[in-house]
Amino acid sequence: MSNLVFTDKEVNKLKKNKYVRNVSNKSITYTDEFKEKVVFETENYKKFPRQVFEECGFDINIIGVKRIETATHRWRKQYKKQGELKDNRKHKSGRPLVRELSDAKKLKRAEAKIHLLEAKNELLKKTI
Repeated sequence: MSNLVFTDKEVNKLKKNKYVRNVSNKSITYTDEFKEKVVFETENYKKFPRQVFEECGFDINIIGVKRIETATHRWRKQYKKQGELKDNRKHKSGRPLVRELSDAKKLKRAEAKIHLLEAKNELLKKTI
C-alpha cells in the first residue's frame, strides 16, 4: 500500500470513475475490466501504463506514478501466473492449514464434542 493519502475531494473524484470499484483515503480497488484493459494494452509495450490510466480518466497527479507502476506489475504477474485477473480478496487466500493432530489432541477434541452434544441433549430434554 502506498504512503500517499487521498484527500476527501480526491476520493470523491476517483469514485466518479467507472473503473473504480471502491476507494478510500489509502487505497483504490479497480474493476476487473480495467485491470484486463491495462494488461492487454500494455502488453509488448504497445502503450505505457500511465497512458492507459490517463485515457480511462484517471488523474496521474492524484494516483501517483509509483502506484500505477506497482499495480500494473502486480496485475501482469497475476495474469501470467493464473491466466485471469480476479480480485483474490473475495476468496480465501493463503496456504491451507494442513497438519496432523497428535492423538492426545484428537482425543481432547472428541471429548469436547461429546460434552457439547450431551449438553444439547440435556437442554432438549428440559424443553420437552
